[in-house]
Amino acid sequence: MGFRLLFFIVLLLVVEIYAFQAVKTNVKDKWFLVTYGLLSLAVLVYIVYGFFSFDRSVGQTKFTLFTMGLMLVVYLPKMVLAVVLLLEDVFRIGAGVLNYFAENDNEDFLNSRRKFVSQIGLGLAAIPFFSLLYGVTIGKYNYKVFKQQIFFPDLPDAFDGFTITQISDVHSGSFDNPEKINYAIDLINEQNSDMILFTGDIVNTHAKEMHPWIATFNRIKKHEYGKFSVLGNHDYGEYVAWPSEAEKRQNFNDIKKLYGQIGFDLLLNEHTFVERGNDRIAVVGVENWGHNFKKAGDLNKASEALNEKDFKILMSHDPSHWDHEVKNHDRNFHLTFSGHTHGMQFGIEIPGYFKWSLAQYVYAQWAGLYEHLGRYVYVNRGFGFHAYPGRVGIMPEITVIELKKGEKVA
Repeated sequence: MGFRLLFFIVLLLVVEIYAFQAVKTNVKDKWFLVTYGLLSLAVLVYIVYGFFSFDRSVGQTKFTLFTMGLMLVVYLPKMVLAVVLLLEDVFRIGAGVLNYFAENDNEDFLNSRRKFVSQIGLGLAAIPFFSLLYGVTIGKYNYKVFKQQIFFPDLPDAFDGFTITQISDVHSGSFDNPEKINYAIDLINEQNSDMILFTGDIVNTHAKEMHPWIATFNRIKKHEYGKFSVLGNHDYGEYVAWPSEAEKRQNFNDIKKLYGQIGFDLLLNEHTFVERGNDRIAVVGVENWGHNFKKAGDLNKASEALNEKDFKILMSHDPSHWDHEVKNHDRNFHLTFSGHTHGMQFGIEIPGYFKWSLAQYVYAQWAGLYEHLGRYVYVNRGFGFHAYPGRVGIMPEITVIELKKGEKVA
């Protein structure tokens, strides 16, 4: 741990040195440079202090969120700038070696930095700077409603046109703007769906994080065919050091109660039926099951007594569960709702045309709708935010799925 922190500090210092050189190349005013240097030092000290003071018994707090956001907003652009100047240094050293062996005594070994290269670096650095700044000020509450029709040839007739709203990854401990959260609840209610599903991560770690928001989430209106939920990986409280196992268990029990306190029926490796007319569908909920995370979900137990012909909607927080177990399961789970990835809260997305995020290098299914032999998973991009207190490109999502009877439309 000590070595990693030392490496981290050295890396930031190197980045600062390169960034200062770029500024110095373009600005000659002494007092501006002194002010810039002192401000950069203050930010560096603050961030290092933030990392050193992180308390594993508490976990993420508003302070750690701010620290992470500040680090990314300040240092990611400077890293871009440092890479540009590093490439220039490679060129300068190469040119210096050639000049040395050419015995050209009229030139210095290293040419001075070129102003236009520093300007290019500053221009490129401005892109992540303003993007990340937008993410922490506007993007994190820029809610989008994603609507999707999915066709099933074996959908019970009475459920043709049935609508389902999904939310996921609330992470209530990160919220800091009641007005924006109330706006999102209004968006949920405006969808007038038949049923609503909440696919886990109601908090970051502690049940108390949700207490200020219980009344707000109780504003989600009653849905005619129910409000159902499952647990996410953060709901188990496993990312902090607890004083005792008893306190950890108590927190877990309190988190499970939270879902009921906001009107959702929590499904713990179990299923229920939703009836409409003379038909019914099964709503199945498993505990968290992740390829690289906690594996508490028991798909067989949750679907016990169901057969292949029952139309099944599955809630499973982590989409890697669908990829590793669900999509090829004998009981034929028609549609799975997941979340978890957040789309890493950073990427590029043009709905219907293009999407990219680092999440795609970790998860085969990371945002939106995916299919395998007529079985589907929808991965919600997340309602809240975690670690980085913002969103760039991958916006917070409210999903609305409409079930349709028939063959898939090309």
